[in-house]
Amino acid sequence: MILLSVGTQLPFDRLVTAVDRWAAQHPDQEVFAQIGPSAYAPTAMRSEAFIDPVRFSALQAQASLIVSHAGIGSIINAMDMGKPIIILARDHKRGEHRNGHQLATVQRFAHLPGVHVARDPEHLLTLLDRIDTLEPCQRPSEQEAQAFITGVRDYVATAQSLPLWRLLTRALRGAP
Repeated sequence: MILLSVGTQLPFDRLVTAVDRWAAQHPDQEVFAQIGPSAYAPTAMRSEAFIDPVRFSALQAQASLIVSHAGIGSIINAMDMGKPIIILARDHKRGEHRNGHQLATVQRFAHLPGVHVARDPEHLLTLLDRIDTLEPCQRPSEQEAQAFITGVRDYVATAQSLPLWRLLTRALRGAP
C-alpha cells in the first residue's frame, strides 16, 4: 500500500491531485491518502482529511512507500521505519505554506538514502512509476541522531533570541 500524507495544517492539492492521477492509471496499486483540508476530492484512491495518530502510525507501518509533503515528521518517521519516502515541498509562492521552510527541508534531507525528492508533480509521477526500485530509508546511527538533536536545539536557542519567537512564546503562555 502507498500512503500519501499532506499533514493537517493547509491544503496541498497539487500533491493530492498528482497522486490521484497516478492512482487512476495504476488501479492495481492500493493508495490511501490523508489529504487534510483539501478542496480536491480524490476519485482513484481512498482518502480521509484527518486520521488519529495511532491509526496513522499503523498505516505508516503497513505502507510499502510513503509519499508526503516535505514535513520533517514524515521524513523522520520514514527513516525510523525504514520506508522509502517521496517528498514534494510545498511552495509558499503558490500559497501552499506560510514560508519556504519545506524547500530548506528538501535541501537538508535530499542526500539521504531512501529520501526521494520530487522536483514537481511530473517528476513525482516518474518516481512513482519506479516504485519497485526506490531505496528505503536507513535509520540514522546514534551519532547521526545525536547530531540532528543538537542541531535542533541550536536552532531553537537561536530562534529564541528573535523578537517574533519571544512574541509567540508569550502569546502561547497567555502573557501580554
